[in-house]
Amino acid sequence: MKLMLVMIFCTAIYQQCQEPHVMPGSYNNWYNCMLAGYKEASRKMKEIGKDYVNKDGIYIKFLCVEDKRPHT
Repeated sequence: MKLMLVMIFCTAIYQQCQEPHVMPGSYNNWYNCMLAGYKEASRKMKEIGKDYVNKDGIYIKFLCVEDKRPHT
């Protein structure tokens, strides 16, 4: 079964989350998908920046789910 990484960006200050964002690509196993999630969440936090993360209490949730997208 293929898995896809889904990321959800949230703010603790406003207690809101954006719509889930499906990342491109897929993974052959749970382990690789989860490692990619941690790596991508870290990269995105750095991209958002310390000031904005601290000001709005940004956090990122992610999960791996079965990839039911059509594959070519």
